[in-house]
Order: sequence, then C-alpha cells, then structure tokens
Amino acid sequence: MNVLWQFFRLSSPLYGLVGAGYLVACLPWWRHAWTHRISGFVFAVALPAMMFQLMSHQGSLPLEDGRVLLAYFGSCLIVFVLGRAAGAWLFRLDGTSQSVFGLGGIFSNIVLTGLPIAKLALGAEAVPVVALLLVFNALTLWTLVSVSVEWSRHGSFSAAGFAKTAVRVLRNPIILAIVGGTAFGRLGFALPPLADSGLAAVGNVAAPAALLTLGMGLAAFPLQQEWASSLTICALKLLVQPLLVWSLAIALGLPAVELRAAVLVASMAVGVNVYLMSMQFQAIQATIASSIVLSNLFAAFTTPLLLAALHAAT
Repeated sequence: MNVLWQFFRLSSPLYGLVGAGYLVACLPWWRHAWTHRISGFVFAVALPAMMFQLMSHQGSLPLEDGRVLLAYFGSCLIVFVLGRAAGAWLFRLDGTSQSVFGLGGIFSNIVLTGLPIAKLALGAEAVPVVALLLVFNALTLWTLVSVSVEWSRHGSFSAAGFAKTAVRVLRNPIILAIVGGTAFGRLGFALPPLADSGLAAVGNVAAPAALLTLGMGLAAFPLQQEWASSLTICALKLLVQPLLVWSLAIALGLPAVELRAAVLVASMAVGVNVYLMSMQFQAIQATIASSIVLSNLFAAFTTPLLLAALHAAT
C-alpha cells in the first residue's frame, strides 16, 4: 500500500498538469489559436530538444533489447484483433469502423504522456526504451490499421499507401530528433558543453509543457453519448494491453528496465492520432473522442496501480 501511495503521489502532479491545461483551455477568453501555438512549440522545439540531448548520450549506454519490440507490438497485434472482434460482435460495426475501434485499444499517447512520465517516474534509463517504441509505433500501427481498412474495403493494400505513411512518420521532428541524436551518440560524437546544457534546459520544459498541451487539446474533444463502446476501448487500452505486454515481456525474459518501460507505454491513454485516423476514414469519431477523454481520466488511476505492481513484482 505504501508503494502504491508513492506512485499516486508521484503521478498525481503529472496528471494535475493535464487537468490544469484542460481548465485553462475551457476559460471563455482562451483562444484555440493559443493552444495551437503552444502545441507547435512542444512538438517542434521542446520535445525534439529533449530527445536529441538524451539520445546523444547513448554512446555510453548498451543497446536497447530488441525483444521489447516483440513484446510490445506482439501485444498490439493481439489486442487489435480482439478490438476488431469486439467491434463486430458487441457493436455491429463495419470493417472500417472495426479497424479504427481496434486501433483505439493499442495506440498510446507516447509523445505527450509516455515520454514525460517515463522520464519522471522510471528515470532517464527508461527513456531510450520508450524512444525505441515511439520510433516504430506510428509506422507500425498506422500501417496495421491502413492495411485492415483497405482489406475491408478492397481486399488489398497498395505499396504507395505504405510509402506515404512512412514518409509522414519520418518527417516528424520528434522521430528525426530521436534518430539523429542516437546516431550522433553512437558515432562517438559529443555535444559542446554549452549546447548540451542549452538543449537540456529546453528539454526540462518539455515534460510539463507536453502535459499541459495534452490537457488543452482534450478540451476540444467533448464527451458524447457513446459510453459502452468508449468504455470498451478504455478497458482494452488501459488494462488488457498493458497486462498482455507484461505477460509477453516475462515470457521473453526482458530485463526490468525494458519490462517497466514497455508496460508503462502500454498503460498510456488513447493517442490523439486515433482521432485523426477516425476523421480520415469517417468512422466512429464520437466514440474515439470520448475514449480519448475518458482514458486520460482513468489512466490517472490505472497507471499508478500498474507502476506499483511492476515495482513489487520486478
């Protein structure tokens, strides 16, 4: 119980920042354009600076265990299939809507919550593992849902569609910072002390700014009367996926750092990218919007529970 309380005390200020951002964005005088500008700074400057500076120090650390990808994305595939089945049997969704429904159960908000919480709750040694998952996450899961939708509609998937997804992912400034910083460190280079401290200072702003930005963004997603389907997605995302990642990580013999980081990432709320996908395919937008809001509320309680359980078991 003491360990559980410690993790609640550790995470409550983090989710408090999300709540503060939400309340600020709900103020009558707040303008949506301000949220957009803050979000632009976080995505284009603060988080890339944090990731480049952290990853540039990777030359002195061992390579991340590739088995973490098997544990994490293996769970994604299983939960995606379960999500599609639940969408079909419980809610009578068509193939496209089933695909987006399944994506909601596996696409974590790694950027805005996974990275900041991993850095603050698990320590800097967990960040490279989260970064590894982040690099592969968008490409793998966007490709998975695109294949699923195209197969539902046409019985095929084009190479051009995969190429378009890959280009979009690789142009992401955070992905570029992770890849560039890792290469910089692995090649034996070191940042000048002034540049290193400057990037670190900007990066220190990234975690709280990302959580505030998430809260501001949530204000744009009103809760709809889609309780049953939204709660099902939340259960898949916040309970089934992290427990399945944990099981696969144990089966693969992952070390404690990789195991904790993978489970933490899996326990994060539904990512905003799922809503973009629902808009692209014109499918269950209200359900996904509600799932994003609800999963962030629930994650404030389920993530500390999982962290405490991980601490006790590993």
